Amino acid sequence: MELRDYLVLLRKRWVTIVVVGALGLALAGAYSLLTTPTYSARSQVYVSVQGSDSTTDLLQGSNFTVRQVKSYIELVTSPRVLDPVIEELGLADDAGSLAQRVRADSPLDTALINVTATDESPQLAAEIANATARSLAAVVGELETPVGGGDSPVQISTVRAASVPTSAASPNVRLNLALGLVVGLVLGVSVAVVRELLDTRVRSTSDVEDVTDAPVLGVVGYDEEAPEHPLIVQESPQAVRAEAFRRLRTNLQFLELGPAARTYLMTSALPGEGKTTTSINLAITLADAGQRVVLVDADLRRPSVARYLGVEGSVGLTTILIGKVGVEDALQPWGNANLDVIASGQIPPNPSELLGAAPMTQLLDRLRADYDVIVIDTPPLLPVTDAAILAKGVGGAIVVVGAGTVHRDQLETALSALVTVGVPPLGIVVNRVPVRGPGAGAYEYAYQEYTADEPGASAGTTRRGARGRAGGARRHARRPTPQGATAPAVPGAWARVGAEEPGRVAPSDGAADGAAPDAARGDRDAADEPAVSVGRRVRAGTFDEVVLPSERQ
Repeated sequence: MELRDYLVLLRKRWVTIVVVGALGLALAGAYSLLTTPTYSARSQVYVSVQGSDSTTDLLQGSNFTVRQVKSYIELVTSPRVLDPVIEELGLADDAGSLAQRVRADSPLDTALINVTATDESPQLAAEIANATARSLAAVVGELETPVGGGDSPVQISTVRAASVPTSAASPNVRLNLALGLVVGLVLGVSVAVVRELLDTRVRSTSDVEDVTDAPVLGVVGYDEEAPEHPLIVQESPQAVRAEAFRRLRTNLQFLELGPAARTYLMTSALPGEGKTTTSINLAITLADAGQRVVLVDADLRRPSVARYLGVEGSVGLTTILIGKVGVEDALQPWGNANLDVIASGQIPPNPSELLGAAPMTQLLDRLRADYDVIVIDTPPLLPVTDAAILAKGVGGAIVVVGAGTVHRDQLETALSALVTVGVPPLGIVVNRVPVRGPGAGAYEYAYQEYTADEPGASAGTTRRGARGRAGGARRHARRPTPQGATAPAVPGAWARVGAEEPGRVAPSDGAADGAAPDAARGDRDAADEPAVSVGRRVRAGTFDEVVLPSERQ
């Protein structure tokens, strides 16, 4: 992992880091509150040697005391020094237990000895320190007394007596809290790193590139309102997520699929990755671009295209394949005049056999002859083999990857299922990529609604019904409009986004037929709008005369 990866990790896993850090802080605080306070008191003594006043004797005496100080420090915790202290103060401890609460040290190259005593009572701690200093002086005097009698040449005198401490020496609340916070944060970062290393879910395009060499054809951002508004291209055509589907449409134009009609089989590794909504929005954007498109719901196990689009679902692919109805009877026009839908029909007991049989191949050949693009929604690859079987007849598949849903090994297995039947994946669509916060990457900066700058333009206000299911009168064969003729205006994205529709245009706010602006906008929801001249272009609420390439001299 690079430095940038760690920074992204800290942003993404900050909750874990903060929680573990707070836990360490809480444990340190609890330890400080539950620990009984102890107090320390210190007395200081000075070791000297009695002798003559000559310089030589003084130097020798000084060197002697410095050497002896180390030995006297060891005597402080010995029973010979502590037993008199226990007797003097009437302590219940023995010499061994008292030695654990008494310590001695000496500053470097000095004749000073510090005697420190610790106890839960501040008064008793001072008494123990002073009594130990007096006992040490007495014991040293006895040990240093000459064998022949006389006074001891070594004298220990108290320099500073221990005073009663006013604050506890332990626990050190501030230090404990600081250490608890630091240890907690370190553990939190460690837990975050381990979780990240163990998390094999695909979350970004870089994760996809680590798994496959197939090109990433599109990246669709995450939107928490997507389940309530699945048809984003229809409901909010100027949203960034809608633009992502148009970018996918553009990228698909560069795929080498041969001279025949382009067939896009949409699948995924697991259920719930968004393949169906991707298929529908892609089909709508292709139809908005003026191409004749048919959307086929080949998910014969959990079909949902009919539910999303509001079309009849009982008649469709299965009824065509078993010969109950013809193709013309199963086609259901939807939205503008360029999109037809073949629903799944009734769920059969043998979906794999139906999709792999000859009638399915014949149906695809028939659709290729009548349409520019075929979009097929299929089941996911891992639970069933339907998509792999159908992909073999189509010649390729586009795999939708739900960011944060599928694991890398699952994606590898799904792609291997396509390779096994001799069908390489045409590309990958990464769906539900985070648009804010850690992991958003370059997608984050663009996550805002694109609104019109000109007065009167309406951004993202198209009514859902403007592209609803067409009536039975519109179920007819698609024929290109002859040059020089007029075409009936139909509701679509051309009038909505201000693009030029080949051979067709929607009227602008009543300017084409003399109607009032509000009335003209309301008429866009109807299927029988008045015809307008070919060669006009809608732009920001008005339309201008333009010369088509065929009319130039």
